[in-house]
Amino acid sequence: MTDQKNLILAIALSLAILLGFQFLFPAPQPTPAPQQQATTTSTASPQAPTSVGAAAQAPMDRAQALAQTGRVKIEAPRLHGSINLTGGRIDDVTLRDYRETVDPKSPEIVLLTPLGGPSPYYTDYGWAPVDPSVPVPGANTVWTADREALMPDSPVTLRWDNGQGLVFERTVSIDANYMFTVVQRVVNNTDKPVQLASYGRVLRFGTPVTQGYFVLHEGPYGVFNGTLEEKTYKDIQDDKAVRNTTTGGWLGFTDKYWLVALVPDQSVKVDTQFLHQSDGEGRYLATYQADPVTVAPGQTAESTGRVFAGAKEVDLIESYADTLNITKFDFAIDFGWFWFLTKPFFKILAWIHGIVGNFGVAILIFTLALKLLFYPLADKSYRSMAKMKALQPEMMKLRERYADDRVKQQQELMALYKREKVNPAAGCLPILIQIPVFFALYKVLLVTIEMRHAPFFGWVHDLSAPDPTSLFNLFGLIPWAPPAMLMIGAWPLIMGVTMYLQQKLNPAPADPVQARVFMLLPVVFTFMLAHFPVGLVIYWAWNNTLTILQQWSIMKRMHVKISGGLEEGAEPPVPPPSVARKKGGEGAAKPAATRKPAGRKG
Repeated sequence: MTDQKNLILAIALSLAILLGFQFLFPAPQPTPAPQQQATTTSTASPQAPTSVGAAAQAPMDRAQALAQTGRVKIEAPRLHGSINLTGGRIDDVTLRDYRETVDPKSPEIVLLTPLGGPSPYYTDYGWAPVDPSVPVPGANTVWTADREALMPDSPVTLRWDNGQGLVFERTVSIDANYMFTVVQRVVNNTDKPVQLASYGRVLRFGTPVTQGYFVLHEGPYGVFNGTLEEKTYKDIQDDKAVRNTTTGGWLGFTDKYWLVALVPDQSVKVDTQFLHQSDGEGRYLATYQADPVTVAPGQTAESTGRVFAGAKEVDLIESYADTLNITKFDFAIDFGWFWFLTKPFFKILAWIHGIVGNFGVAILIFTLALKLLFYPLADKSYRSMAKMKALQPEMMKLRERYADDRVKQQQELMALYKREKVNPAAGCLPILIQIPVFFALYKVLLVTIEMRHAPFFGWVHDLSAPDPTSLFNLFGLIPWAPPAMLMIGAWPLIMGVTMYLQQKLNPAPADPVQARVFMLLPVVFTFMLAHFPVGLVIYWAWNNTLTILQQWSIMKRMHVKISGGLEEGAEPPVPPPSVARKKGGEGAAKPAATRKPAGRKG
């Protein structure tokens, strides 16, 4: 019964991971054909406008779209880009430190892109008038700038006069990383008060193709009243608008590694919404709007907001949350439900990486540290497993003796375990310990940009991607690119071999069918883990290797033969198997001359 329970447990764990694999790695969705945004008309409303201005009619590439309008250059340590003087939009951002591939000469990651180009994605700010007849700057407004370039120590101020006594200014500054600060001002030079509501928005055209991971959020999300809300693009399409009122927090759109988020003044109550508009190519909006303020004649109103446009680096995101007091901005990185494990794991790996300079080596050191931490528990478990292995001949005799009486058979087996002080379930403990470590490390490799393009040694140039080699083209010797299902790299094979060797050290199931099922598991896991991040496969292979060394050492000390039974010429482990104890003498055994050592032939 115990072996059957262990079998069920192993199969259940395998199926759970296999089924999870289907969620984690679904078939990729086709990329939608790019379309150009249709021209929309401006509307006046006390709400933040949803119009975007006129887009070019003829298809253009990104460079052509950028050349259509006047621009203020962005010269920041970690960003390239520009601000569009038409509309005053931040619509051109590329990331200096991140490339499309592991090749350092590959193009920079493009984050924001203008109207007229492929998949426009940008952010802007403005004022919504309570009286629609009041002219305010809009999507087609051409601003004037006080300088040609935005730099960390040189903010840019944009200015526009509506010709009716209202002067609008927008001062944009940037820090040394990815945070823009936008200060809006309106000066009322008329003889009447005017009511205006400040707003900020992010617009994204077309439905982005997400990677579809079940455990990773990509799409609209934000923190409202201290609570993180995550929406899919489909949610916004179905609901049309998702609204919240909040003081503090943030909202925007996230990809796996990149984020564009609006950060309102954390002390001001704002109305937020995610909105989908299906005209033309369709677009998604993330907006916030403050309550209207009354600007008296001769007075000035001011509103401050921020825009994060960059990479979701853990330390950087946390520093913004702390220094700018942005409510739960650290939630921008999806550490998941088990963040209390995942986040410390990342911190430890990052600390080790700071010492050794290689995240792959950091994973090896971290795994070794975990092994040492759980050594007492694992040692007890492996000792019990070694005893179980030594008891297998006696267990086989009991199964044969009571083959027709399963109840009696289980009673005798339980009595044997009790006499020999063996816990048949002890072998599950290492598995139970390994599972949360496995998934926490998987999450770290999946969501943290620090792992992106992190090299190991040899052919591994990206720990967050699958092993790029394949057995089926002899690891690159044959000039042929195998299909995805045949991409079984060197590290998955190493992992499979270590898993097989570890199984050989464990007690084999008595049932030959069960034994064959267990023998297939290394093959199943080899094919399955071949598509996981190679950093995770390296962890699994290294963990298996450490387990093999630990089990082998324990079995050697206990004189348990690795292939089954005892080492030749060795005495049985203490206490010895005692199925045939003498009746009437607790602990008495048969005389040595008539007793056969367990596991010995003849």
